[in-house]
Amino acid sequence: MSVTGAGHYADLIVINGHVLTMDDDNPATEAVAVKDGAIIAVGSRAAIEELKGPATKVIDAKGGSVVPGFIEAHMHLFSGAAELAHLQLAGVHGFEALQKAISDYAPTRPDAKMLVGQGVDYTVLGDERVTRHHLDQILPDRPFVMAAPDHHTMWANTKALEMAGILHGRTLGPGNEIVMGDDGLAAGELREGEAFGPVLDLAGESRVRLGLSTGGEPDPMPTPAERAADRDIMRRGLAWCARHGITSIQNMDGNLYQLELLAEIEAEEGLSCRVQIPFHYKNFMTLDMLEKASEMAKRYDSEWLSGMVKVFYDGVLDSWTAVMVEPYADRPDWVGEPLFTPQQFIHLAVAIDKRGLQIAVHSIGDGAVRAVLDGYEAAQKANGKRDSRHRVEHIEVTTTADVPRFAELGVIASMQPPHPPGAMDFPLEPTVSRIGPARWPLSYAWRTLKDAGAHVVFASDWPVSPIDPILGIQAAVLRKPWAQSDPDQSFSVRESLAAYTVEGAYAEFAEHRKGALRPGYMADLVVLSADIEAIDPEMIHHVRSQITICGGKVTHQA
Repeated sequence: MSVTGAGHYADLIVINGHVLTMDDDNPATEAVAVKDGAIIAVGSRAAIEELKGPATKVIDAKGGSVVPGFIEAHMHLFSGAAELAHLQLAGVHGFEALQKAISDYAPTRPDAKMLVGQGVDYTVLGDERVTRHHLDQILPDRPFVMAAPDHHTMWANTKALEMAGILHGRTLGPGNEIVMGDDGLAAGELREGEAFGPVLDLAGESRVRLGLSTGGEPDPMPTPAERAADRDIMRRGLAWCARHGITSIQNMDGNLYQLELLAEIEAEEGLSCRVQIPFHYKNFMTLDMLEKASEMAKRYDSEWLSGMVKVFYDGVLDSWTAVMVEPYADRPDWVGEPLFTPQQFIHLAVAIDKRGLQIAVHSIGDGAVRAVLDGYEAAQKANGKRDSRHRVEHIEVTTTADVPRFAELGVIASMQPPHPPGAMDFPLEPTVSRIGPARWPLSYAWRTLKDAGAHVVFASDWPVSPIDPILGIQAAVLRKPWAQSDPDQSFSVRESLAAYTVEGAYAEFAEHRKGALRPGYMADLVVLSADIEAIDPEMIHHVRSQITICGGKVTHQA
C-alpha cells in the first residue's frame, strides 16, 4: 500500500484489526485511514500510523474484524422505530404466557389509547387460531391488538374491533380480509393493512404507518410539536440502526413526509445513516401520480437521502395472501389474490421504468415473483434495455423457469436470511405445510439464485425480524434444508458479508463509492468485537458491532 498523495494527516485511523475490505484487489489488511468523510488509505498498521497527526482519532480494533458499514437493503425505519416502545411478544407460547405478558404490560401504559403487541407467532396457541375471545379473557376493558412478526396479520380484542367500527365487518379491497366468526361478527383476525388499519389508527400512530398504508401525506399536517415528536421517533430508529453497524438504509415504505423529517434532522445535526425512502405506489393510485415519485427522486438525490418506487404485489404465506402459481398445499382450491392484475402491473412497470426510476416490489409467492418479472421484461421491451436494477423483494417461493430470469433481466433478488422458518425466530409451521414439499427446493432459494447469476442482496425487513446483520449472517451460514433431498441454500461468512455490503451498494447504484473499504470510498465502516471469519459459526451471534463509523464520524460506540 502506498500513502503518497494522501495529503495531510488522517482525521481517524483504525488499527490492529482483521480488515475485510470486500475489495477483490486487496481483500485483507490491518488498518484504515479516514479524512473528510472518505477512506484515504488501507494497509499495514505501520503504513497507516504514518498518517497519524496530533489531532487524529485512533481506534484500536483489538483484533476484531473491520468491515464496510452494513447496508440494510429492506427495512421499515419509521414504523420500526415507533414499535420499539410496544409490547414485544416474540418467543411467547401458550395462553398463560400470553396472558402474563399482556397483563404485565398494560399497567405500564396507563394513558395509551390502544395497547399494541408485536411479533406474536401464528402458532402462539398451538394449533388453535387466536380469536377476540382469547384476548377478551386477558384484557376485556381496554382496546388491544397484536401483530404477527410479518406485520400482515393482526388479532384484536372486541373492544378494539368495536372502537374501530369493524366488529360487524367491512368491504375491503383485494387481498385484505376481516375474518368473520360463525356468529356473524369479526372473529378478531385481521389480514393485511386495510383490515387492521382502522384498529391501529386508534393508537394515534397513524403518521408512522402512512408510508405503508397509503403512501400519502399526513392530513391534517402535524403541528410543530407533533413534527418534533416524529423527528424524535426517526432519531430513535437511526440510533438503533447505528448500534447494529448499519450505515445505509434502503427503506421499503415511504412518503414525502419521511424524507422531509430526515432532511430536517440532517440540517439540524447530520444523519447517522444514509437513507433511501421510496414513493409507495398503491393499487388505488393512478399512473399520473408517479409525477410525485419523480419529484421526490429529483429533490432528494444525495449520498445521504435518495429515493425509488416501492410496490406490493401480494401478501404473505402464513395468511394465504401470497400469490402462488399452483394452489397452496394445505388449501388446494386457493392461489391467493394479487393486489394488481398481471396486466395492471405491466402498465405500472412500463410507466415507472420510462421515468428512469428504480422499482422494488414485495413478491412472496411464486405467482407474484413471475408476474413482477413479466412486468420488468415488458418494461425492457417497451422502453429499451437499460441498467435499471429493478428489485424483487422476498422471493420466498419461485419456480425453475423463473430462476434464470433474474440474471437475464438484470433484476436484483432482495432476500432476508432471518425469514426461512426454522432459520432464526420463525417456527416451521404453518409455513412449511402451506408451501408443501414439492416447492421446498425453491423456497428462500438464495444459493440457487446466486449460482444462476443473480445479484442477491440481504436484509432483515426490520421490524419483521431483528435488525442485527450479524444474526442474519449466522442464519445464512447455518441454513439447513427442510428435507435431506432439498438443495443446500446456505452462504459462507464472506458471501453473507458481501450480501450486506457489496451487493447492497450495487442495489443502489453506489458500488463505486461504498460497500468496500478502498481509497476514495465513503468512510462507512464497522469494528466488530471478534474476528467473524475465525469464530465458530454457531457462535457468530455473540459478535457485536463495537464501533460504527458513517461518513467518517463515529455514530455508535459500545
